[in-house]
Amino acid sequence: MKQVEERYISLLTDFGFKRIFGTAINKDLLICFLNSLFNGRQVVKDVSYLNPEHVGDVYTDRKAIFDVYCEGENGEKFIVEMQNAYQAYFKDRSLFYSTFPIREQAPKGNDWNFKLNHIYTIALLNFNMNEEAFDKEKIRHHVQLCDTATHKIFYDKLEFIYVEIAKFDKSLEELETLYDKWLYALKNLYKLTQRPKELYDKVFDRLFEEAEIAKFSPKEVREYEASKMAYRDIKNSIDTAKQEGKEEGIAIGKEEGIAIGKEEGIAIGKEEGKNERNLEIAKDMLTMNIDEATVIKLTGLTLEQLQQLK
Repeated sequence: MKQVEERYISLLTDFGFKRIFGTAINKDLLICFLNSLFNGRQVVKDVSYLNPEHVGDVYTDRKAIFDVYCEGENGEKFIVEMQNAYQAYFKDRSLFYSTFPIREQAPKGNDWNFKLNHIYTIALLNFNMNEEAFDKEKIRHHVQLCDTATHKIFYDKLEFIYVEIAKFDKSLEELETLYDKWLYALKNLYKLTQRPKELYDKVFDRLFEEAEIAKFSPKEVREYEASKMAYRDIKNSIDTAKQEGKEEGIAIGKEEGIAIGKEEGIAIGKEEGKNERNLEIAKDMLTMNIDEATVIKLTGLTLEQLQQLK
């Protein structure tokens, strides 16, 4: 087996993200990250991990598998997701996922006043979301239900937080806050050969200890290598689709002229190239016996598409 070349794991991989933020032994790291994200708007003192896999109602039987799912000491629910590739209906997926912790709060029986605890859906995005509603200069976006005329919050117990970590470009010397340091670690940990002085805060002792590949068991190394390969495949497919889509789109735009145009041609080529590449990646991952949930998450394909591949 090829030896891993990095000293520390990548937090952008499924294995790395769940090892650091999705295990009870490291919950202090998750708590620290969440508090840096909220910056005083919400204080998380403790969390307990919940089952990350949920099955829908009898009508759809649709599964939702979260990267991290936990509950705060006051009953608030946190869904934390790492997303490396754009999906056409990603906003719909975020909303769909939020319905599971909402519905599970309903007790059995008829005696209930419908009072709900707070739900936070946190999506860490390793791509530019290009959302028209967002401030293009910002990395972190908070979304809640509000009145469109007054812009006042109508319901404050359902919150979606999108963090476009792909936009984060601060150097070590520019890191000012704990939040800055976490975003830097999320994006760059695997590139480091030693621990920089800027990340000598006490909380990062645990991070670097848990992230050091030399301390992994052979089984953990194999799992990380598989996860890293899946991550690289999906990122390579995106880069390839962009290039192929650009070339094909320009060709279509030139040939069809004003009727289609360069911009529409690029969009067509990019989408077709991405879909074909994702199918190829899924085939390879299934051959490697990578579980369906991971394949779906990394490629954006549906369960039905995977079954067709099989």
